[in-house]
Amino acid sequence: MSGPLEGIAEGALAQGGLLSPEAVTAGENICRQAKAAGLETIRVLFPDQHGVLRGKTIVANALPSLFRSGIRATSTLLLKDSAHRTVFPVWTDTDLPGGLRGASDILMVPDPATFRILPWSPHSAWIICDIRHPNGEVIPFAPRDMLRQAISALADQGMKLVVGLEVEFHIYAVEDARTGHADATMPGRPLLTRNLNQGYQYLTELRYAAAEPMLDELRRACHGIGLPIRSMEIEMGPSQFEFTFDPADPMTHADNMVMFRTLAKEVADARGLHATFMCRPAVENCAASGWHLHQSLLDVQTGRNLMIPETRDALTPTASGWIAGLLEHAEESCLLSTPTVNGYKRYKPHQLAPDRIQWGRDNRGAMVRGLMAPGDPASRIENRIAEPAANPYHFFASQILSGLDGLRRGLVAPDPVETPYDSVAKRLPETLGDALRSFETSAFYREAFGDDCVEHLATIRRAEWQRYCQTVSEWEQAEYFSIF
Repeated sequence: MSGPLEGIAEGALAQGGLLSPEAVTAGENICRQAKAAGLETIRVLFPDQHGVLRGKTIVANALPSLFRSGIRATSTLLLKDSAHRTVFPVWTDTDLPGGLRGASDILMVPDPATFRILPWSPHSAWIICDIRHPNGEVIPFAPRDMLRQAISALADQGMKLVVGLEVEFHIYAVEDARTGHADATMPGRPLLTRNLNQGYQYLTELRYAAAEPMLDELRRACHGIGLPIRSMEIEMGPSQFEFTFDPADPMTHADNMVMFRTLAKEVADARGLHATFMCRPAVENCAASGWHLHQSLLDVQTGRNLMIPETRDALTPTASGWIAGLLEHAEESCLLSTPTVNGYKRYKPHQLAPDRIQWGRDNRGAMVRGLMAPGDPASRIENRIAEPAANPYHFFASQILSGLDGLRRGLVAPDPVETPYDSVAKRLPETLGDALRSFETSAFYREAFGDDCVEHLATIRRAEWQRYCQTVSEWEQAEYFSIF
C-alpha cells in the first residue's frame, strides 16, 4: 500500500475536524491491517434513508486517501424512494431539504470503528461512513447523525440506552432470478422463489437440522465481522428464521443491523438463495416477520439499570415514564418503525404482532412487553412494533426521543393489559398513508428533527404511497373485472 500513512493527520478530514486524533490513529492502523491482510478492495459505504448500504468500491492502495480526504458521491442517493427513483425536483430552483440541488456531491467520511474484513469475500472489506456536505457541514437527515443527536440528548440527562435485537426474516431458494431485459424495471421484477422448508413447526429440531448448513454460514459470517450473535432459531412460517443478538449501544447495533441485513443477502445470494427482510412477502402461506427491540436504560455514572423494580409487578419511575413516552408517540413514530406499505399488513390480531398502542407484562400480543423483576439485571422492555425493513437509525432515534419525552414530562404508564386484542386502546395506523399523515403533522418530530428532516422523509414515503395507491392490484381485477 503506497503513500505515507502519516499523511492522514495532515489530510483535509483531520484538519477540518471531521476525523478526531483517535480516528486518525485508528485509520493508520486500518491501513496497515489492510496491507497485512492482502486486501484488494474496500467497499466504502453509508446507510441511506432506507437503511440500505450504498457507496463505492476503491482499490486497497487508495485507503489512505479515503482517510485523508474522504470520497464523494452523488447527493441524489439521499433523495430516492425504495424503487431507487429520485423523487425530488433536483433540476429546478425549488428549495430542497438540505439544499441538495443539481445532483451535487456529498462527502463520505469513514468511521474506523466500522471497518470489517469480509469472511465471505476475504479480499475485500467494508467501512461505513458518515455523510456530510462537501464543506463538512452536517446534512440534517443523515441517518447516523439523527441517531447521534438522540443519543446525545439522552446522555445530557445522565442516561444511556442499551438495546438487544431479535430479527425475523425469510430465506428462499431462487427459481428465477429475473435477469431478463424486460425484468429491469424500477423497481425490478421480484424473484420467483420456493421455500427451503415447510413451516408452522416453530423451534422444531428437525427443521433446524435441515437448515443448519445455511444457518452455519450466516452464523460464521456474523462471527467473522464481529456481530454479537446469540441464537439462530426456526421461526413460525415456512422458510422463516430469527437471529438474536447480545445487547449493545444504539449506534453499534444500528450499524450491526444494516451490516447483518446486507450480510444475509450477500451470503444467501452466493448459495443461490434469497434472503428478504420484507415484512410479509406475497407468497402462499407466508408468516409476517417482525423486529423486536429490547431496551434498558442505564445510569451513565454508575451503570445501574434504571428499570429494575423494587417489588414484583411494580415499575420504576424511569420505566414508567419511558413506556408512557413510547405509547404517547407510537402513532407518529410509525413512519420510522414501519416505513413500508407492506409493514402495516402485519398489524393483525392474534398473530403475535401488535395492533394497538398499549403495554403488557410478558405479553407478546401487546406493543410493549414488560420484562422487569426485582433483582434482575436484565430488566427491560421489548417494543414489538417494528418491521425488519425499518431503518435502524430512524427507529432507534424514535425510541430514544419518545421515551425521553415521557421522562421529561413526568408521564406515567397506564395499567398493563392482559387481553391485548380485546382492549379499548387506540389502534396503530392501518396503512402507510395514515402513518405518513401522523408523522408529517407531528409537532414533536418537527421540533426534534427539524422541518427539513420531516419534509425529506415524508416526501420519500409519500412518493411510495402514491405509487401504491395508483397501482391496479390483483384484488381489484378479481373484484371488478367480471361484474362491471
